[in-house]
Amino acid sequence: MIDLASKRIVLTGGAGFLGTAVRRVLHGRGVAPERVFVPRRREFDLTVEADVVRLYDVSRPEVVIHLAAEVGGIGANRLHPGRFFYANMAMGLHLVEHGRRRGLEKFVHTGTVCAYPKHSPIPFREADIWNGYPEETNAPYGVAKKALFVMLDSYRREYGLRSAVTVPVNLYGPGDNFDPASSHVIPALIRKCEEARSAGADSILCWGTGSATREFLHVDDAAEGVVRAAEIMDEPVPVNLGGGEEIAIRDLVAKVAAACGFGGRIEWDATKPDGQPRRSLDITRARTLLGWAPTRDFDAGLAETVRWWRDQGGTA
Repeated sequence: MIDLASKRIVLTGGAGFLGTAVRRVLHGRGVAPERVFVPRRREFDLTVEADVVRLYDVSRPEVVIHLAAEVGGIGANRLHPGRFFYANMAMGLHLVEHGRRRGLEKFVHTGTVCAYPKHSPIPFREADIWNGYPEETNAPYGVAKKALFVMLDSYRREYGLRSAVTVPVNLYGPGDNFDPASSHVIPALIRKCEEARSAGADSILCWGTGSATREFLHVDDAAEGVVRAAEIMDEPVPVNLGGGEEIAIRDLVAKVAAACGFGGRIEWDATKPDGQPRRSLDITRARTLLGWAPTRDFDAGLAETVRWWRDQGGTA
């Protein structure tokens, strides 16, 4: 088990939603703030190899925790499949290769539930991750992230690079991205319901049929899982991080509307895609290898997220 408090750490995406939560967990483990280097895009474009080289020159990390990603909901994935593949592939490719050249002690990669095949058996088990092609709308992002699983396994076998791979399900919680152009389902729904309530609208329109299912994990639980993987894992065996409750999007919308106090009609645009039909993760491996399980109640976390959005000046 590695003592992170004694290491110099680069945390890509450390100013983002999950990254902010991971920083809190690291500091709770005794990692001093000055030992965690968070590269910002305006200074280090991680899709550019020269910037990654400069990042390693400046920060001299012993551990890299790679959270940075270019990603969005179904709409963003449909609009930017090329960019999402390139950006996520390039960032990982450069960070792993130059980490290997520098003698990095450990590389921690955060994958995505989008890497799973479209019709994986429920619940998703890590052994099934290569048994088919991902759901089409998010395949470019999912395949790019999954390709790094292979890279890390190859580098472990040839170069001895120690690494860890976590596969979190959809995250939610305070600090999430509420931008309508790129947000995921929970913040998008909260914003939609809050704006409708504020405007006195009598209905909202949601994409798809509502029949698809998803599973959600509070960002604080995800951060704890990532840090435990950094401490414990030495081989890039994918480890699912799931929330433990599969919910239909139709039921999710009803929960979000209730949490926001929106009482109008919920209408569905079935011409828009549902995305992957079902998502639910088996977290047996996380329990066994990391001693990890989610701790946050979903309804309480949803209410907490609505309060945070209102406190930030959302349409309260």
